[in-house]
Amino acid sequence: MIQNNIVVGISQGDINGISYEVIIKALMDPRVYDFCVPVVYGSAKVAAYHRKALNIVNFSFNNVRNADEANLKRANIVNCLDDNIRVELGKSTTIAGEASYLALQAAVRDLKDKKIDVLVTAPINKDNIQSENFKFPGHTEYLTKEFGEEEALMLMVSENLKVGVVTGHLPISKVPQAITTDAILKKLRIMNKSLIQDFRIRKPKIAVLGLNPHAGDNGLLGREEIEIIIPAIEKAKQENILALGPYPADGFFGSDSFKKFDAILAMYHDQGLVPFKALAFGTGVNFTAGLSAIRTSPGHGTAFEIAGLNEASADSFRNAIYLACDIYRNRTEYIELSKNPLQHFEISDTE
Repeated sequence: MIQNNIVVGISQGDINGISYEVIIKALMDPRVYDFCVPVVYGSAKVAAYHRKALNIVNFSFNNVRNADEANLKRANIVNCLDDNIRVELGKSTTIAGEASYLALQAAVRDLKDKKIDVLVTAPINKDNIQSENFKFPGHTEYLTKEFGEEEALMLMVSENLKVGVVTGHLPISKVPQAITTDAILKKLRIMNKSLIQDFRIRKPKIAVLGLNPHAGDNGLLGREEIEIIIPAIEKAKQENILALGPYPADGFFGSDSFKKFDAILAMYHDQGLVPFKALAFGTGVNFTAGLSAIRTSPGHGTAFEIAGLNEASADSFRNAIYLACDIYRNRTEYIELSKNPLQHFEISDTE
């Protein structure tokens, strides 16, 4: 392990999308090397292909056999792929899916072995990565299993907004039966703990959204709020978790009520991510809360339609690197001070 620098492992994502474009653009910023050591898990040959397609001439990777050899002031790359791999920009291919998995597998292995400190995952295609080795709806579920956790929380993070979801990559038809008092309470526990240890918020204030339109209108439009969500909120309060709601999602975001809370728990994927991306698209980051390891990713997908056109913004990916490093520092300090509670530790009521 390289000392005094946060070693950021980066899995390459889908080689036919914008992953290498946003990785390279983010790592072209010299400020990155002031606080971290980037180690990309992928292919130097694929990276060179993308550099040529994007006409980027003032950047190159430092080839290393493993993270231990990383140069502190360079963008490093560990080769995980066969040199004969074929890039087909803008296309979803089985080969690209396999390449995504191999890079992710190598990065996770090093994360477990503490050869890297944090993991930033570039976007994968959730369809072409499916195989005997990867049978998950996405990164969140895969990493939850790999790190032996019962639950994790998809938490979307921007400068002024944090949104988590009770149900993640799940068909909408299966959402109602997945919304249980126990499921909500588990996510609230993860969210509350993460806000304290990862974001330095002393007394997190969490808004809980309803499932139905108008949060059920006192049972007129559905009874999930009365029978499931409110009991979860009450149980959370008994555990000293400051959870309030349930709030109707449309009015909550439309009236700017979200600005009064440290985080929001939505019931399902689009209920939380649609307003988040409308308000923070291009800068937001996906953080997997509840893991022993730290993983972030950009808030966008593979964007096949603009692959190789030099149109992708690296802002979200750069923010994913920054956030992973911030959380690493916050969590490390929190753990150290938890061992010695007599030490003074300044935590703000808000971020």
